[in-house]
Amino acid sequence: MTTDYNEILKKIHFLDPVKYSKNRNFIDGSVSKLSPYISRGVISTKIIFDHLMKKNYKFFKIEKFIQELCWRDYWQLVWKEKKDLINYDLKHKQIDVSNYQISSSIVNAETSLDAIDDAILNLYKTGYMHNHLRMYVASLSCNISKSHWNHPAKWLYYHLLDADWGSNALSWQWVCGSNSNKKYYANQDNINKYCYSNQKKTFLDIDYSDFQNLGIPPELEKTVQLALKTKLPEHKKLKINNSYPTLLYNFYNLDPLWRKDELSNKVLLLEPEIFEKHPISQNSVDFMMQLSKNIKEIQVFVGSFNDLVENYNLKTVVFKEHPLNFNYKGIQDERDWMFENKSNLNSFFSYWKKSIKHLKL
Repeated sequence: MTTDYNEILKKIHFLDPVKYSKNRNFIDGSVSKLSPYISRGVISTKIIFDHLMKKNYKFFKIEKFIQELCWRDYWQLVWKEKKDLINYDLKHKQIDVSNYQISSSIVNAETSLDAIDDAILNLYKTGYMHNHLRMYVASLSCNISKSHWNHPAKWLYYHLLDADWGSNALSWQWVCGSNSNKKYYANQDNINKYCYSNQKKTFLDIDYSDFQNLGIPPELEKTVQLALKTKLPEHKKLKINNSYPTLLYNFYNLDPLWRKDELSNKVLLLEPEIFEKHPISQNSVDFMMQLSKNIKEIQVFVGSFNDLVENYNLKTVVFKEHPLNFNYKGIQDERDWMFENKSNLNSFFSYWKKSIKHLKL
């Protein structure tokens, strides 16, 4: 996956939101694959939204794509409002939980479901999993093997290049029913349709009415507690000019255009405490470091915010707002959002309807 900023911008230019609306649910659908760059803060949903609105598409033809972008903003706003509460069952207690681990068959890509096993192996190799497959895997983990959502969600987050804890945690809770009004299920026919497979006689080869009475299949019974670890890069001594402000970048903000014309120190702050709480894979670390090269003269500091400020006697610190930046102190810039609306967060569609009211459709 490219990490060059100009190549990323080309992806936006060649985006086809009309095709996306028609076939997004199929594994070979016209998805944008821009999500990793949004998650790392290289580009924003607003940049993509503004680009599409300038192209004069008929809105109904691109509404599904715009809606998917909006889902991302929505999850971020919920995270911003609820903070650490998203780490727990948000609206309802997850029901019918038998374990707080993850099925070892899912981790080992040995579920006996070919399309899902292939997707997991591809995830390990590339850091990518189609959104529909993510829903299948979450449903399999929470609703079929009856794991509490949190540990399996951390496993997926660990491997995804577009790792975003807000979207990830809240989507998993949507699937398991703790952030929605019902559990999400998919049977073998559904998987076959969207993954072009033709499997039969699996434990998912049942009618939807049979899910309520389905026990944990033998293939998924064994569970495991994963010890997910992050290996952060070593940092060299920083060269800081204290007559300049210090711009802080992190795992969620690698925006090359942010205050780029100002004289400043640019520091990629990697706090071990954050990565202990939300560990990421080596693929994800490498992807982050490659993306950071789009920011001229950036330096890396591994340690806490307080250590950085104290060790280098920083006078003026500037950063972008994010729920994980709760301990930062200094000048906070707002993130870019698609819409001015920041309310109506009780449901996505309430937020969506309020947000698009101002558009001239």
